[in-house]
Amino acid sequence: MIQKNIVVNFQEYKSIDDLDNLDKELVEKAIVAGSNAYSPYSNFHVGAAAKLGNGNIICGNNQENAAYPSGLCAERTALFYANANFPDQKIESLVILGEKNGEALKDIVPPCGACRQVIWESQNRQKSPIRIILASKNKVMIFDDINQLLPFSFDDSLLK
Repeated sequence: MIQKNIVVNFQEYKSIDDLDNLDKELVEKAIVAGSNAYSPYSNFHVGAAAKLGNGNIICGNNQENAAYPSGLCAERTALFYANANFPDQKIESLVILGEKNGEALKDIVPPCGACRQVIWESQNRQKSPIRIILASKNKVMIFDDINQLLPFSFDDSLLK
C-alpha cells in the first residue's frame, strides 16, 4: 500500500468585510438571491452569484419541490442559467452562501457533490478556472478553481 495525501489550497478571510469591493458585491447579491429561495420544506435558504466575463452577475437560489429530489440547488440554478443564456461568456467567480433573514449564516455552506460536479463541468466546458467563494458571517474561503473541492472528478474520458 502507498499512502498519498491531497493538499487543498485556499485563502481564508475572517469576514466578508475583508473582501475587495467586487467580491463584496457578489456576496451581497448572493444574500439577496438566498432571501428569495423557495424552500418551504427545509426553510434552508442558499444563494449564489456568478460573475461572467462580460461583467454580468447571474444569481440563483435553491428551489425545493415536494417531490424530492426534484428541486435544485442555488449554484446549479445560477450556472445553468448562465450557460443557457450566455454560452460564450466565461464564469469567472461563483459565490455560495447560506442566508437567513437577509444575513449570511455564521457557517460556510459548501456545494453538495452534484453541484461540485456541475461546477467542474462548467469549468471544463469553458477551459478556464471558476473561482469559488464560500462566504459566511464568520469566514470566507476562496478557492482558485473547483479542482480544490473535487479532486477526483468524473470526466468524459471515463465514458470512452
